[in-house]
Order: sequence, then C-alpha cells, then structure tokens
Amino acid sequence: MFTEGALYAKSKKNCKKILRSFAQRSKRRNRGGDTVKKLLNTLYVLTPESYLFCRNDNVCVQVGGEEKLAVPALTIDSIVCFGKMTVSTPLIQYCGEHGISVTFLSEHGHFMGRFYGPVSGNVLLRKKQYEEMNDEKFCREFVQTILYAKIRNSKLVLMRAARVCKTESGKENLQKGVTQLNEAAKKLALCENIDSLRGIEGAAATVYFARFDQMIADNPNRFCFETRSRRPPRNEVNAALSFTYMLLTREMQSAMETVGLDPAAGYLHTLRPGRASFALDMLEELRAPLCDRFVISLFNKGQLSQKDFDKNEDAVYLNERGRRILLSSWQKRKSEEILHPFLEEKIQIGMIPYAQCMLFARVLRGDLDEYPPFVWR
Repeated sequence: MFTEGALYAKSKKNCKKILRSFAQRSKRRNRGGDTVKKLLNTLYVLTPESYLFCRNDNVCVQVGGEEKLAVPALTIDSIVCFGKMTVSTPLIQYCGEHGISVTFLSEHGHFMGRFYGPVSGNVLLRKKQYEEMNDEKFCREFVQTILYAKIRNSKLVLMRAARVCKTESGKENLQKGVTQLNEAAKKLALCENIDSLRGIEGAAATVYFARFDQMIADNPNRFCFETRSRRPPRNEVNAALSFTYMLLTREMQSAMETVGLDPAAGYLHTLRPGRASFALDMLEELRAPLCDRFVISLFNKGQLSQKDFDKNEDAVYLNERGRRILLSSWQKRKSEEILHPFLEEKIQIGMIPYAQCMLFARVLRGDLDEYPPFVWR
C-alpha cells in the first residue's frame, strides 16, 4: 500500500489532465464544481489600533488618522489582522461579496475568529465527506496515507540535514533517526484502527523532534529547540514553529472552503466544536516540507534574532518586528515554484494546500481510487 506507485495510483477518469493547468489559470468555475484559481496575496496588518476601510475597490489601512496603505482588492484573497484594530462595516461587506476572508488573531498569533462570505461548496460533496467519516476502512486507509507521507517527509528533512552536518556524531544521530522513521512507516500498514496509527505517529514525532536541535546547529544566534512545546511555546524556535503552523492551518482551511469541503469534519484529529479537524488532518503531510524546512532556514540564515521575540515567565512569542520578518519570508516562499509529485506540473508552493484539497474532493467524487498525498522529493 505504501509504495510510491501505490500512493500515486492513476485516476479512473484521468484526473491528472483535469487538474493539470489549475496553477496557470485565473479563478473560474468549471462544470465539475472545482474552483480553479491562482495564488493571490494575503494582507497582514500588524500595527496596533489600525483602521481598515474600503475605497474605490481598494483596501486601505489608516493609523493614527493617517492613511498608510492602499491595496487593490483584486490582488488579495485574505486579510489577517493581529491584535486590536477596527475593520469598517463596508469593508466587511465588500470582502463577503468578493470572496476575501478576514481573520482576527491576537498579538501573539492565537486565532480569535474569521469572517468569510457565503460558502458556495457543493452540498453533495460535503454529504459524501460526512458519510465517509462512518466508513471505518476509508478512515483508516486515509489516515494511514497521510501519516505515511508525514513520516516520509520528516525522514527526508533529516536526510537533508545529515548531508550538510559537520560532525560525524551528528550525522550518525540523524541517520539513526532516519532508520527509526523507516521502521515507523512500515508499522503503519499493520495497524487495524486509528488509535494505533496515532500512537505510531506520536512516536515518530518524538524521534524527529529529538533531532531538531541538530538541524538548526548552524544558526548564528545560538538558538536552541530542546523539545517541542506549545500552548504556550517555551522558546524562540517553538514560537516560530507554532506561528508558521498557524499560518498554514489558516491557508488550508481557506483552501477547503474554496473547494467545497468542510474543514471541521476530519478523520484523524478528534472532532471538537470550533476546531478545524480536517484542516489539521491535511496539514500533517505538509508540516515538515513547508513549515519545518522554512523555520530551519530562517534560523540558520540568521534572519531572526533575540530582539524579534518577547518573553515572559511562561512563554516566548514573536513580537511585531519578528512577525514582519517571518511573514515577509513566508510570502516569498509561497511564490516559489516546485514540481508537484502527482500532477507532475510546476506550481507555486502557496497553491499546495489547494491542490491537495482538490485531489481529496476527486476521491470523494470517485474520480480517484485513493488520495495521493504530497510526498516531497
């Protein structure tokens, strides 16, 4: 089940041809119900007490009574506000009419709420998504697939780090981690229920994060990872990881709503009111190649320093300066192109969540035999 060939099983109806050109074409609606779109920008508003309003199809930002920015609304598909600020009612209405989401986060990046206009998703697609939640075989196989991709992508990050490691002991430790992740991936196929799969995933994550310090060993500011901590993050590296995971979760949720899937109806993560469980499911395979590699690069290149973080007794968070640096690099990273392993077409990195959601929707419609996860090559 978990070979490259099996993961990329060909479509019953040659789905690859249907999806192939989505990255090069502007947004439109096709007869199959998929939304084909191009990557637009996200407007991040970081300055406290900002006032956002709409004027002549522009999103404007005012600070202290002075207009600081005016962005053509046609160039953005989302607005993210950090901390306390005001958004005018006409702008909210405009965003709802034009498919622009508005997300509100605390100054530390905690999710507060999100506004999105009418959702035009296919009700039959969502109905099928809900039905599959009761199919034990479908759930188990889907979770096996995404966790295999997660473990394999994590393994490749370790292998990449081992190639550039400067000490023999470090290389040996990273290679040991690769071996352990290989064993974990093999165990997935033997699991008969999702709880067992969760256990293997947790053990694999422990192996992976135990070697994270070695992957940022070249950072000039001597940051340490130590261990994975969240809610709250206990050090600078964890703060950057949690913030980046939050960004990708928000983008995955938006992609699902665009395609017509329900971000809350997941198969791996426990269902809870207000939790985007399915967005978190689909995020798993993307954490290592998109988020972890990005954060490792930020630290090893010295782009983040001690003055980019605020600390208290219990937590460490990116401050406004740090968020600006990270978000600027994140936007640049999203615009870079890679070869999608299943579509075999170059797409922008920021389009990967959308591509994976489209592929899952094709599984629900019966156009694909099984879900092809994003396996980094």
